[in-house]
Amino acid sequence: MLARVRSGALRGIDAIVVDVEVDVSSGLPHTTTVGLPDGAVREASDRIRAALRNSGFAYPQRRITVNLAPAGVRKEGAAYDLPIALGILAAEAALAGGPPVSGIDTLAEAVAHLRGEATHRMGELDAAPASPQPTPPRGVMASRRMPHGRYVRRNA
Repeated sequence: MLARVRSGALRGIDAIVVDVEVDVSSGLPHTTTVGLPDGAVREASDRIRAALRNSGFAYPQRRITVNLAPAGVRKEGAAYDLPIALGILAAEAALAGGPPVSGIDTLAEAVAHLRGEATHRMGELDAAPASPQPTPPRGVMASRRMPHGRYVRRNA
C-alpha cells in the first residue's frame, strides 16, 4: 500500500517541498530508497527500525520502497527519518485494513532519534510556505518548535 508524507529540503536559501512516498508490499524484507539520497538518507532504514521498535511499533517484515521526489534534488542528512517512518506506519496500517492513506497530506519536519523522540532540525519551517497548498492540513514537528509552527500556519 502507498502512503505519502511531505517534507522539505533547502537548496541554498530556497525551500523545496519533498514528497516522501512509501510503498509497503509483499516480498522479501528489504528497504530501497530512491530519489538521489546521500549516504545518511540511505542508512535511514536502520535508524527508523530502531526508533519504531523503541516507540512500541514493529518494522514491517515486507518489501519497502521509499521514493523522495523530486528526483533531481539531492537529499541529505537525517531530516527524512521522521517522514519515512510516518509513511511506513501509514502504509502498514492501510495494509492491515485501516483507512486508505494514498492522499495523506502531512508536512513532517523533525529528526527522529533511535529512542523514538523527534527533535528540531535546521530549516524545518522553511518548507511550510513552499508547500503547493497554503498550508497542509496537518504538520508534525518537534514540540519545542510548536510556537513557531503556529505562526507559520496563521501567516501563510
